[in-house]
Amino acid sequence: MKHLNLPAEYKAAGDTGSFSGYASMFGNVDLGGDVIERGAFKEIVSNGEGKVATLWMHDMRQPIGVSTVRQDDKGLAFEGHLVLEDPTARKVLAHMKAGSVRGMSIGFDILEGGAKIMESGIRMLTALKLWEISVVTFGMNPLAQVLDAKGAISAITNIRECEDFLREVGFSATQAKRLASGGWKALSVGREAPTQTADEDVKSIISFLEKVGTQ
Repeated sequence: MKHLNLPAEYKAAGDTGSFSGYASMFGNVDLGGDVIERGAFKEIVSNGEGKVATLWMHDMRQPIGVSTVRQDDKGLAFEGHLVLEDPTARKVLAHMKAGSVRGMSIGFDILEGGAKIMESGIRMLTALKLWEISVVTFGMNPLAQVLDAKGAISAITNIRECEDFLREVGFSATQAKRLASGGWKALSVGREAPTQTADEDVKSIISFLEKVGTQ
């Protein structure tokens, strides 16, 4: 499953748990050179009521609600409802109100023949399967998330926070776990992480992300 993030276009409605906006925009080229064509969502995975799973940070273990989605001329519009009986969903609503979460993202697969490279080098996504939409902290391309979050990563104090941050900026759960426990080398070679203290692990990841942010 691939992820595509964008700046937030949603509004929270009081304390009801309802919120709405756009989970994806058509015609918007991301920093990776991908753009979703109008009407590209050919398959949408939904429950028996036709609603799409809404997650926190693409974490399948943390569903926070359901949403009704539709494609219009602008993008993938949604009407969402947070399950406020869930403590995580209540936390998300509080952060929406505070403005400390600012993005939406989609989890999708590219269907066969659903991508084509244009003469400009941009990859046009024309046929996608939507699995879920997510509320995320930073609503941009993963590289842009690292750049924007550069000032915030100094707040990371332990391995769990480091792992959570890495998932937020676009790494998969497996990649984030490997990175947080062993650093970039452990991810690139795909082997067990070397013995290292938690503080050293965190410092190595922060150092790597800061280097990325200056490139």
